[in-house]
Amino acid sequence: MDELRVSGAIIRRLPRYYRYLEELMHEGVERISSQELASRMRVTASQIRQDLNHFGGFGQQGYGYKVDALYEAIGKIMGIDRVTHIILVGAGHLGQALANYTNYRRRGFMIEAIFDKDPARIGTDVQGITVRDVETLEEYVAAHNVDIATITIPKEQAVLVADRLVKAGIKAIWNFAHTDLEVPKDVAVENVHLSESLMNLSYKLKEMQDSREA
Repeated sequence: MDELRVSGAIIRRLPRYYRYLEELMHEGVERISSQELASRMRVTASQIRQDLNHFGGFGQQGYGYKVDALYEAIGKIMGIDRVTHIILVGAGHLGQALANYTNYRRRGFMIEAIFDKDPARIGTDVQGITVRDVETLEEYVAAHNVDIATITIPKEQAVLVADRLVKAGIKAIWNFAHTDLEVPKDVAVENVHLSESLMNLSYKLKEMQDSREA
């Protein structure tokens, strides 16, 4: 398995493979060729084979991929074959939306604690979880097995909270604050910018509109 040399582009495609394979399983499909999978995903069969070959290939020429086995293998590659313990910092609208999204639990991502600094939110219930005072953040991390910390607070506070999380021993941060967090090399961070995604969509829409008017 050549995971050390896997590009970011391939890693970003793995969840998409996983999702399509799950759909195939629900449809009762037991085996699929790279060409058939490529047609569904609107990519090339060559790209699918090249991507999967980084992890061992899995398929056989003229035989295709066993859907459930490939689904399980990709889940292991992404580390979602086990429970992932998550804490969430920020109990505002976005934080509550993430906590209420039940699909995370189905994937094994368990939000187990929520923190906020607003006295009006501390002590309230979000999806069966009592919101804690953010001042107890380090104490909680020290006493529990936390894999990922999610940040959904304003960027001015996010940098300080990220620093606290890193010092507390957190090794993965899912950041929704409107800033790119800079963390040590031994800490993984995924910066999610919803507004940038919306602006990218706006650009595509404008391009289509301009093309029709030309």
